[in-house]
Amino acid sequence: EIHTCHISPLLSLIFKILGSAGFLGVNRPVEYGGLGLDYSYSVAVAEELGNIRCGGIPMAIGVQTDMATPALSRFGSDELKTEFLLPTIMGDKVACLGVSEVGAGSDVSSILTKAVKKGDEYVINGGKMWTTNGTQADWMCLLANTSEGPPHRNKSLICLPMNLPGVHIARKIDKIGMRSSDTAEIFFDDVRVPCKNVIGQEGMGFTYQMLQFQEERLWAVANILTMMDNIIQETIDYTRQRKIFKMPVLYHQSVHFKLAELQTEVELLRSLLYNATALYIKGNDMTKLASMAKLKAGRLARELGDSCLQFWGGMGFTSDVLVSRFYRDSRLLSIGGGADEVMLGIICKYMDMLPKK
Repeated sequence: EIHTCHISPLLSLIFKILGSAGFLGVNRPVEYGGLGLDYSYSVAVAEELGNIRCGGIPMAIGVQTDMATPALSRFGSDELKTEFLLPTIMGDKVACLGVSEVGAGSDVSSILTKAVKKGDEYVINGGKMWTTNGTQADWMCLLANTSEGPPHRNKSLICLPMNLPGVHIARKIDKIGMRSSDTAEIFFDDVRVPCKNVIGQEGMGFTYQMLQFQEERLWAVANILTMMDNIIQETIDYTRQRKIFKMPVLYHQSVHFKLAELQTEVELLRSLLYNATALYIKGNDMTKLASMAKLKAGRLARELGDSCLQFWGGMGFTSDVLVSRFYRDSRLLSIGGGADEVMLGIICKYMDMLPKK
């Protein structure tokens, strides 16, 4: 079934409230509605959004702030930033990111979507998968092949309005977690976009997207930290009240030792995030540290969610408590934005352990 693109009143309302308060452009240029602050303030906002009691709403916000717009803000023309970045920061437009495809998720270089230049337009054909905000977005930051050259130098990022003829939202994907976030499969059938909608230089899209991924990965780590803090604290509170063998579950050494160990791991991850953020602000390449943080965050979230759910007993297996939602929602962190195995590959590359090509 093909659905026409629409704007969710609830998401639009949330974005408008956040945009009016300046939270959708914390580190974006003032002339385009941002606050002009450094990236540490974006990390602080992401941490605070972790207090929302689900993963889907923060992720929708993160796509808007740190996944679909970093390249546009950094490399886009004044005209593009006025048309797309400004209303996105103000919360008047919803953005999505079009990178993953059915046969190209972690391997970004193998995407097949093409944008063929005809006159002063690109004609786009192909499709995108796992597109967060996809059924509700006004525009997409689209990665497409714009030439037949080498896979790392033949791609461009394009600002694509979602109301153009030929943009088809095929379905909203049903997921085990992040259920309050819409995830779309989208097809493009001879979609015509002006050539001026290319972000930065044509052929630099892969490089721009790799840079964009770094902000996405740091954001994801910052957001999950607060959630993990809250899960540990709620587990402490519950196990203090729940008794087994005439003693609160919390007082069993296997329980409070494990919770102490998990909290220690969270604090270590927080230090890694802050170190990577500090390097990023100073203009350093923090790809290795961001990849390490993303890898550790995904694996720790899985361990923490599973351990804490176990301590909740039968209640942990219900939909009534936060820990079960966290268990489902946080599983995505080891998959989306670069799977654990991709993070390991990046780390190995920066450690100079891979054969030279």
